[in-house]
Amino acid sequence: MGLGPHMTYDIAAPEPAGMVASLSSLGYSLPAAIADLVDNSISAKAQNIDVEFAWAGSDSWIAVVDDGDGMSQEELVTAMTVAARGPATPRSPTDLGRFGVGLKSASFSQARQLTVATACDGQWHTRTWDLDVVEKYGEWRLLHGADDDTAAILQRVRPCGGHGTVVLWRRLNGYHTTAVTEDDERTQKQFYAEATRTEAHLGMVFARFLVGTRRRALRVSGTAVQPWDPFMTAHPSVQRLPAEELPLGNGSVRVEAFVLPSAHRLTPDEFSHAAGPQGWLDQQGFYVYRRNRLILAGDWLGQRGMRREEKYNLARISVDIPAGSDAEWGVDVRKSSVVPPVSLRPHLHRIARQARTRAAEVLRHRGQVAARTHGDPLVYVWNVRRADGRLTCRINRSHPLVQATLRQGGANPADVRALIRLLEETVPVATLRVMHETDTSDDPDPFGGAGPADETATEVAQRIYESLVSGGRSPAAARERLRTMSPFDQLQGFWST
Repeated sequence: MGLGPHMTYDIAAPEPAGMVASLSSLGYSLPAAIADLVDNSISAKAQNIDVEFAWAGSDSWIAVVDDGDGMSQEELVTAMTVAARGPATPRSPTDLGRFGVGLKSASFSQARQLTVATACDGQWHTRTWDLDVVEKYGEWRLLHGADDDTAAILQRVRPCGGHGTVVLWRRLNGYHTTAVTEDDERTQKQFYAEATRTEAHLGMVFARFLVGTRRRALRVSGTAVQPWDPFMTAHPSVQRLPAEELPLGNGSVRVEAFVLPSAHRLTPDEFSHAAGPQGWLDQQGFYVYRRNRLILAGDWLGQRGMRREEKYNLARISVDIPAGSDAEWGVDVRKSSVVPPVSLRPHLHRIARQARTRAAEVLRHRGQVAARTHGDPLVYVWNVRRADGRLTCRINRSHPLVQATLRQGGANPADVRALIRLLEETVPVATLRVMHETDTSDDPDPFGGAGPADETATEVAQRIYESLVSGGRSPAAARERLRTMSPFDQLQGFWST
């Protein structure tokens, strides 16, 4: 129903403590929360951005310092106000935010005290959110200035010149407890491990801002962040599928698929670096960018029937979405999930299938080579085949060592030991991994699967039975042992009667 001029209403303002709890529990990781602050620095045209991790036990702190445009006092208060700007608020072309809660939600998820100091004309202004104060008084009391300890830190990290911004987190979640002391080496190690993870995450998210003539300088505790290119575009062995411009509304979405080189075309360092911050399995899939900022890394975007599987590790697909299309793509506050528009899903599915097929072919070829090179260079001891939708894994009867153990007159024990060792060392894991289709029921079934044992299975069981009896077991005990031994526990034969 419409709201008439005479309708009565209540003002149901959110209770501050509950609102704080909601914002604090959005589920940001520390690297993702810091990336949100770096967004603001880039939006403010900063050329130098420093992320500082300072260990001081329970008083440890983190700051993001930039030499960007800075803010006036009024702009600072607006920036510190929760959801002061809605998603529809007009933004500058460089603005990477959208919801107006990024600074606060990212900060409240990591710290109980948020202080921002900023200047745009040589005059520094400071405001502080202290969540203890908000909860104590039940009001959004945005404090002027900062306490002495905080002010001292701000003075120390403040950028040179008359403009820039410092965002400072104190009373960090997980660290601000009496149990954490400055000489707590285990927690200190954890703190700096977070710094290392942050460095890797920022190198992935802001890679496009760290290269080219207009690149920014981004540092974590003084170390320059290195850009990470998920697509290895400079490597000569990368396969690039044709880029496509998919229409969406008044604009278009650029999609380009890449198939990375297999391990044997990379040095160990290149292979390790290409795995990315999350490792090969978690880095496959789509990479969604907005205004050159990575929104989502390594995800199949809920495409039907598409799961993360090892054989698709080499498939990575770049997607550039228009700046104003967040709503159509379902980008959330944390920039951690993306839902493609319905009209684009068939195209993304087609491109993904093509990239996945090509990636699996690269690995399949490499898997066969790996299987060959383990044993004799021409004849390898395991044969892996796919026939009638089923995988089979057989020992190669023509292999010289297999023939030696099968020769008439009995096998030389040394040959048997050598064959067993060779079989152990050359289990065709790589070949099975890339040939195994997880969306079909192709798991090998020993001796054809459950049911009455065929002649071959019965012969193998007979040999094991005789071996058990000759080893001192009674016939009844030998049959009992066979009944519990794989795969005969799934088969019926003389041992199960």
